[in-house]
Amino acid sequence: MKNSNETPPINLMCFSHLRWDFVFQRPQHLLSRFGKDMNVYFFEEPLFDADQEDFLEISAREEKVRVITPHLCKQKSERGLTVSAITVLLTSFFKNSVLNDWIFWYYTPMALQFSEKFKAKLTIYDCMDELSAFKFAPEELPGLEKKLMNRADLVFTGGHSLYEAKKNQHNNIFPFPSSIEKEHFGKARKQCLDPIDQIHINGRKIGFFGVIDERFDIDLIKGIAEQRPDWQLILIGPVIKIDEATLPKCPNIHYLGQKSYDELPAYLSGWDAALIPFLLNDSTRFISPTKTPEYLAAGIPVVSTSIKDVIKPYGIRKLVSIAAGVNEFVQAIDREINRPDQKAWLNKVDQFLSTISWDDTYLEMHKQICNTLNNNRTISIAS
Repeated sequence: MKNSNETPPINLMCFSHLRWDFVFQRPQHLLSRFGKDMNVYFFEEPLFDADQEDFLEISAREEKVRVITPHLCKQKSERGLTVSAITVLLTSFFKNSVLNDWIFWYYTPMALQFSEKFKAKLTIYDCMDELSAFKFAPEELPGLEKKLMNRADLVFTGGHSLYEAKKNQHNNIFPFPSSIEKEHFGKARKQCLDPIDQIHINGRKIGFFGVIDERFDIDLIKGIAEQRPDWQLILIGPVIKIDEATLPKCPNIHYLGQKSYDELPAYLSGWDAALIPFLLNDSTRFISPTKTPEYLAAGIPVVSTSIKDVIKPYGIRKLVSIAAGVNEFVQAIDREINRPDQKAWLNKVDQFLSTISWDDTYLEMHKQICNTLNNNRTISIAS
């Protein structure tokens, strides 16, 4: 007898090492779309600010997305105490729930420490980065990732190079590289009014937005600024995991801080070129920068270091210039700014971007979820 198709559960719990209100990136793009079809709960890392009793703060975002923030007493900041405290809170949260109505979606294997006792209908690991290679990564992380790989029913990776590194660790794994909301960043192609903190910066503007952390090539930025004092380097984003005192202080380097996702097109509209100035090390070996298609959708030429998932597909298609070192970067930026065939280049960009979107990524992920549920059901019935 033919089996009817399984439908996904009505609830999704995401365990994340990132905060929802931090930089708007892959988790927010995907989960806000899942939130149109199911109840999404985004479980953040704890804050240690509770006065007497631990509690969960649940706050609404767009569609059906709810952000859950554990608030723990300060004395529980020691890891063992943190895990047990969050386990208690999570047990209370699921007290009246049927776990067969849930999908568990992991961005961090560390969350297994307090969620392992709960068994959802479907477990997904969206491996967006090689977290074990990042600065201050917990030593338990590689072992927990192995455990999560064994537990997961379905695994996604944040890019093709990460997929190649992980593909032999799971039998149901798929690459989903960075995508784009073209209409949002396309606003930058119109002449927007410069934001107040950028409007008085005169000259060629070479920009970057994103997290400024251990992946960021500080010396490269300093070298470009010193070699071309007539260029203005605009750096947008929070500084984390590095000492701000180590950042170069040149008259033509402007740190504008973190901006909201909605504000970015207005800043991009005033730029002449954009940078992906990442170091080549373990923490950048498998990254697929979301900013690459976002810059391009804004119609801005891009120069990047030789990040694998930027070289392929963007570099080999001549959509992005790849450079190494200060001199090459300066020369590449000069070429991009003065490109004689800008219209032809932009047509190639638009043709490439027409094949990708976060909506398409969501639909393909949803399809793989349904396929996995039906395969699991078939196995269950057969057994």
